Amino acid sequence: MKNACQRYDLSACSWSLTGWHPGYWKTGTPAEPALGMVMLPDVAALPARVPGSVHQALRDQDLLSDWNVQLNARQAEWVEHRDWKFETELPARWTRQPGRKVLCAEGLDYAGYVLVNGRIVAPFRGSFTPYRFDLTAFLQPGANRLAIVFTGAPSFLGQIGRTSEIRDWKPRFNYVWDWVPRLVSAGIYDTLSLEVRHGDALSSLSLHTAYDARRGAGRIHFRADLALKQGRILQVQVLDGRRTVATRLFRTKAHLNGTVAVPAVHPWQPNGVGSGRRRLYTVRVQLLDAQGQVLDEARRTTGFREVTWHACRGAPAGAEPWICRINGRDTFLQGFNWVPPRPHFSDVTEAEYRRLLTAYRDLGANILRVWGGAALERACFYRLCDEMGLMVWQEFPLSSSGCDNLPPDDATAVREMAAIAESYVRRCQHHPALLIWCGGNELTERGPGGVGGGKPLTARHPMVRRMEQIVHRLDPSRRFVPTSPSGPRFCASAKEWGQGCHHDVHGPWNHKGPLETWRAYWDGDDSLFRSEVGMPGASSASVIRRYTGVGQELPADATNPYWRHVSSWWLQWDAYLGSGASPRDLNAYVRWSQQRQADALGYAARACKRRFPACGGFMVWMGHDCFPCPENTAVIQFDGRLKPAARALRKVFRDRNLGGLGLPISHASEPSAR
Repeated sequence: MKNACQRYDLSACSWSLTGWHPGYWKTGTPAEPALGMVMLPDVAALPARVPGSVHQALRDQDLLSDWNVQLNARQAEWVEHRDWKFETELPARWTRQPGRKVLCAEGLDYAGYVLVNGRIVAPFRGSFTPYRFDLTAFLQPGANRLAIVFTGAPSFLGQIGRTSEIRDWKPRFNYVWDWVPRLVSAGIYDTLSLEVRHGDALSSLSLHTAYDARRGAGRIHFRADLALKQGRILQVQVLDGRRTVATRLFRTKAHLNGTVAVPAVHPWQPNGVGSGRRRLYTVRVQLLDAQGQVLDEARRTTGFREVTWHACRGAPAGAEPWICRINGRDTFLQGFNWVPPRPHFSDVTEAEYRRLLTAYRDLGANILRVWGGAALERACFYRLCDEMGLMVWQEFPLSSSGCDNLPPDDATAVREMAAIAESYVRRCQHHPALLIWCGGNELTERGPGGVGGGKPLTARHPMVRRMEQIVHRLDPSRRFVPTSPSGPRFCASAKEWGQGCHHDVHGPWNHKGPLETWRAYWDGDDSLFRSEVGMPGASSASVIRRYTGVGQELPADATNPYWRHVSSWWLQWDAYLGSGASPRDLNAYVRWSQQRQADALGYAARACKRRFPACGGFMVWMGHDCFPCPENTAVIQFDGRLKPAARALRKVFRDRNLGGLGLPISHASEPSAR
């Protein structure tokens, strides 16, 4: 029997992109017939990729200069002030089939309309949830034109502002942050497909696993939503490679929750435990008719691991537990904060994800924190983390804003964020790499603004409480923390050592004095967990010359327009000159800056790991550059090469003798020291 649901990948179609003054695309169409005339696009039709960004399509046709070079990012800001129409023709062999035709869009950034043959099917607004649009009533015999129009983006969602006033659910980082200029994204950033449904079908599937390390047994907990006209059978199979290790049949209903026991499984392990690829299983869910023929099918790749959390040695009473026990083994969490690989994240390829994640694996990392100022990463990111043993600290899309860091608490905002949180959980919970859910980045109570201002938010806040409820209901085996940092203090102060008030803390991210005082700080540290620690370091001289311009790379201070453009938070030029060094030697400055970063981060990481299990983990802000900043806190620069700081961290992360009960290190391939 032919499957009752056919799925067609729309990235295989030929797409065009046109740019319009706001609203002009409506003229001469059924969407806006009253004007009686047709306006031409401001930017004529050009080829486009799906997934893909508006900016990259323009760049491919030399309509934008390379925004990574000098101050060219400023020249791209006009793109935000146009409407952009992606358009294609749907193959007639797809649309003439009987049944409902549903457009499935996993990632649209940010707002606009879906049209068929010039008629508006539906609006959309919000970058963080998938969309489903029923096109059936809008299709006609023969050719059909599908268009996705992106209208104007919010004017500003950048780093400095008020979190309490944010109501536009769009990634904030590329409105300008301390490591990327303003390059506001627009486009189709995830898979786009057409489903043709002509019978009973699986509408959605989500699942999570449980593992009993003592017995070596696992369980699959799933939810299947089905479009049904009559009773069917749902068959759930668990496969180890090609071998079926568990099967169970269920009588169907519209919303089916079920459990499948798997008597004997091999546990999924994080990077550093064992060697080679992580152990993964396939869950195959099939909707069957009375004769056992398959009507529809869905698959998920998953793994089994047992995670519990325990108090750090010497932790004060009531402190959150920060020792992660995985499959019965206490594990020091060591890794990096992850940001999108590019400002226009629609254009990141799986090969780019693989290169970056391989670098983190080979540095000895076992965890990445997906920061809350961006979006949920694409499915291939989590799949590759599963394969490489890189655990994921996943934040919901909320972040600090400096002037206040308090999320909105009105009923509408809470409801909208709850829908986002539920979508995140259902899409990601089957990944064994997913370790922890977090309400967002650096959210605080009302209080003094600025870095470290205010006490970290708790789940008493209505929006965060709703997130916590969603995680506990849908993904009960995973931990939820309200924000990072968490506990009594945002940052750790040497004046408060020994008082039990430093739990999960952020900072420091810089140090102006001699490194002897930096070392003294870490020698006295009593924090239970360090989820953000940074130190600025210059990019290589070749990167700086390539993107700044030969002859314009110095001085490395605020009088230099390019350094001020993207590195103003991280300038160290005065300290460099104070050391008596040459003001005209870029190579000398790079060596000085990179060595300072390497010494500082290497010492801090070693000090924390040496305290394990009094300290549960250490994470660097940040891992990689998404823009060629001449100087910032990244340890993997824009061209993918490691800074000396990354190699210093590798020595700590892969040191077998550090960390007491810490994990043994796998024999992963060494990255080249370039």
